[in-house]
Amino acid sequence: MERYIAVDNVCAWPNLTQLPNGDIVAAIFNQPAHGRWEGDVDCWASSDGGRLWSYRGTAARHDPGNNRMNVAAGLCPDGSLLVIASGWDNRPSPPKTPEEKAEVERKNVFAINLPSLIYRSTDGGADWTVIGQFDQHDLDGPNKKYWIPFSDIITLADGRLAFAAYSANRKGVRILFSEDNGKTWSIPVSIVDSDQYHNETAIISLGGTTILAAVRCEEKRILELYRSEDSGKTWSYQIPLTLRGQMPGHILKLQDGALLLTYGIRNKPFCGIGARISIDGGNSWGEPVFLVNFENVADCGYPSSVQTDDGTIVTAYYCKNIPTHNRYHMGVTCWRPEEFSTR
Repeated sequence: MERYIAVDNVCAWPNLTQLPNGDIVAAIFNQPAHGRWEGDVDCWASSDGGRLWSYRGTAARHDPGNNRMNVAAGLCPDGSLLVIASGWDNRPSPPKTPEEKAEVERKNVFAINLPSLIYRSTDGGADWTVIGQFDQHDLDGPNKKYWIPFSDIITLADGRLAFAAYSANRKGVRILFSEDNGKTWSIPVSIVDSDQYHNETAIISLGGTTILAAVRCEEKRILELYRSEDSGKTWSYQIPLTLRGQMPGHILKLQDGALLLTYGIRNKPFCGIGARISIDGGNSWGEPVFLVNFENVADCGYPSSVQTDDGTIVTAYYCKNIPTHNRYHMGVTCWRPEEFSTR
C-alpha cells in the first residue's frame, strides 16, 4: 500500500475519472476551506497510476462573489470529460492572513445555491467549454433551491448518462438522465424522499437495468443502499451500508465484477477511509476494513476510486491537519484488494 499527498492546500472533495489512455483526472475544489470563500473546480491529472499529480486545467471558474464547488463528473461515451458544478453566492475573496481566514470561517453568512453549469473537455481536462445549464429546482416560489450535483456521471447500458443530485431544501435525492452526451438533462427522478435528510449519493450501473445508489442519510449519519431494477425509474431501500458517523461514499465496479464501497469514517479516535466489497451485486457485503488512518482527524473523507490496468486501486480523499501534514490536502492511496481481508 502506498500513500501520497497528491494536491496540497485544497479541501478538494475529489471526483476521479479514468481516461481511455489510462490517465486519472481528479475534479476538485481548489481552496483550503469548506466553501466559505470564492473558488473554482480544478482538474489535476496523474499519468503514472495515481502517484504523481499535476494541474491540468480549470473546469468550472467562479464569478466574483461566488464559488463553484459541488461536482458531478465523468466520461462520456465519445471519450470527452464532463463536469457539472454548482456553488454558492455571497462569498468573499480568499483571505490573505490567518486572522482574516479565522474571521471568514467564524461568520455564518447566508448564501443561496447557484444553478449548475455543464462543462465539457475534449482534451483530457486541459480546456473546458460551457455547454449548458442545469437549473431545475425542488420548490416553486421564493424558497426554491437548485438541485446540487454529487456523484460520478455514469453511462447506463442503454447509452444514456446519469448522475445524482440532492436538495438543499431537504427534499431528498434525485437521479437525472441525458440522451445527448450531457448537454441536456431530464426532469429529476426520485431515489429517496424522506423526513430524514438524505443528500450526497454515489451511483453505479451493474449493467442491464440495475443501478445501485449509496445514499447519505444525514440524520442517521450513515450510508443506505437503494436499488433500481428498471433503469432508475423506481427505487427501493435495501440495507444500511455503514455504522453511524461513516459517510459519504463511492462505489466502483472492479475488473473481476466485484463492487468496492469506500467511505469516510469520522468515529474518533478511528477516523479515516473504510472499504467493503460485495461479490454478489450488492446483496451482501464483506467485513469493513480500515483503509487509511487519519489519526483522530475528523475533517476528512469523501473518497473516490478507480482501478488501473494492473489491478491497483487508486483511492483519493481529502483531509485536514493530520500530524504529519498540517494543511488541507487531497491524499491518495494506491492499494490492492488482496492486501486486505475485504471479501
